[in-house]
Amino acid sequence: MMTTLNNLMSKVNTQQIGQVAENIACSYLIKQGLKLVSRNFQCRLGEIDLIMQDKEHLVFVEVRFRRNQHFGTSSETVTLHKQSKLLRTASFYLQQKHLTDKIPCRFDVIAIADTATQSNINWIKNAFSTFS
Repeated sequence: MMTTLNNLMSKVNTQQIGQVAENIACSYLIKQGLKLVSRNFQCRLGEIDLIMQDKEHLVFVEVRFRRNQHFGTSSETVTLHKQSKLLRTASFYLQQKHLTDKIPCRFDVIAIADTATQSNINWIKNAFSTFS
């Protein structure tokens, strides 16, 4: 199937690992029909890995990668604290782009887990609730 991330990781340094995982996630989502809007949106509140368009929805995507699951799965690392940061950062993005109340949004997680033979991608749509 696909080359495992561990195979790719042996050729990159630690600072590039997140970028490799985000590239894989972005390619995967594009193959699923989403369109890339922005990568690595940063502000003083935090960072959003990928912002995608899925039909009428603006999708804020958190990409998580784990080489092994000894300390939990990739998706389990999206804590309530991280969710709160993502919500605040997305709200800032929407305000900055004058999109508040103009487009439905959702928060997805792409959890990538590596095994000896392949990388498994788990796309969790609506991984947590939006603005309240």
